[in-house]
Amino acid sequence: MDLTTTLLIILGVIVVVAIIGVVIAKSAHKGAQTGEKPAVEASEATAAAEGEPQDAEHKQEAEAQAVAATENKPKAEPQQTAEPQQTAEPQPEAELAAQPEAAKPEAAAQPETAAQPQPEAPVKQEIVKPENSQSRLVRLRSKLAHSANPFGKALFSILSRDHLSEEDWEDVEDTLLLADVGAEASEKIVDELRQDSRAQGTRSAEEVRDMLRERLLDAVGRDTDRSLEALSNNEPAEPGAAEQAHPLHVIIMVGVNGTGKTTTAGKLGRLFVAEGRHVVLAAADTFRAAAADQLATWAAQSGIEVVRSDKDGADPASVAYDAAQKALNDKADVLIVDTAGRLQNKRNLMDELGKIRRVIEKLTPVQEVLLVLDATTGQNGMTQAEVFAEAIGITGVVLTKLDGSAKGGIVISVQNKLGVPVKLVGLGEGPDDLAVFDPAGFVDGILG
Repeated sequence: MDLTTTLLIILGVIVVVAIIGVVIAKSAHKGAQTGEKPAVEASEATAAAEGEPQDAEHKQEAEAQAVAATENKPKAEPQQTAEPQQTAEPQPEAELAAQPEAAKPEAAAQPETAAQPQPEAPVKQEIVKPENSQSRLVRLRSKLAHSANPFGKALFSILSRDHLSEEDWEDVEDTLLLADVGAEASEKIVDELRQDSRAQGTRSAEEVRDMLRERLLDAVGRDTDRSLEALSNNEPAEPGAAEQAHPLHVIIMVGVNGTGKTTTAGKLGRLFVAEGRHVVLAAADTFRAAAADQLATWAAQSGIEVVRSDKDGADPASVAYDAAQKALNDKADVLIVDTAGRLQNKRNLMDELGKIRRVIEKLTPVQEVLLVLDATTGQNGMTQAEVFAEAIGITGVVLTKLDGSAKGGIVISVQNKLGVPVKLVGLGEGPDDLAVFDPAGFVDGILG
């Protein structure tokens, strides 16, 4: 066998292997598209590759195959380079094209969910016009007159008897004590009533009522100054007035949990708005969950701005300071500071009230410290009042839940014990159910 023949045989084998590779590639491509018969075609190609090199019956056949392979070689090479490009390129393009199409619906869906809560915001802007002070007094007097208070009725029933024995007078004193008037005040009222009874002799029911009314008015304090300094001037300051003639009035609200302190702060702000005052509320109760939200809800009903902290457990004194600074910058008329409710036996918390006052007074004086008391707590309210008065100093008392309460005598007891007046009373759940305390209306209400 000469060299030329050997080279032709080797070249033929190479060409056959190349053809087998092309066949396998085509089979793999068809198998990926149809999922059928890739293994069968590969085995047939392999059998052909093994059989043809080993078939040496005649050298001429090999030479013919080599010649045929040489003629077909230029055609096979472009197929090997072109087919991988055709199979590789369409697949990534299809995948890349499919991915943006799948992402577009997701991006379009997100704005739909984000836009839903926004229309609810304007609800906070609904402001109902508050009642003025005179209108409140008329309505609250009516509520007191219709309240089922057994305090005055029991006294009237006893004093209407023809001849009052010593036991009758003891019943009068017991009735006063049960109404939380206090021992000292009860004894004084009984002595005065006894003297009036002896001087007048036989009396009609109307005379008895008038006598009792006068003594209760004296006990409540008919001439006591109950005004709030921020309301002492009936007209709000004119825009651009001198700062000295238009000071900021600061009111700090204190009390234990459950007395309605935060609610009272919101209602008090509304009372000032009704009188044309510019009010700022400070949410310095940073301990109770949702206290700031509760205050903001009340403020929204009257269009009042609230200064609050976004941090849980923030320093109450810091919130109060920021609120005072803002109220001064905005030239507000009134700043009402709501503080955290605390038990009177918690010394550290009580000391914190003093800190709040000192911090505010670095910027502006504090005119009022109002203690909020629940009228139904009775003499326990006296204990609270004494401790708060010692910790921060009290200028007045707000009695809540006074409607229909048998504990109305706490008004007399607090004033006698602390020497500070009851300035405001709450007689309902409505936003305007808070008014300046009216002694005559209160006494008439409990007498029925």
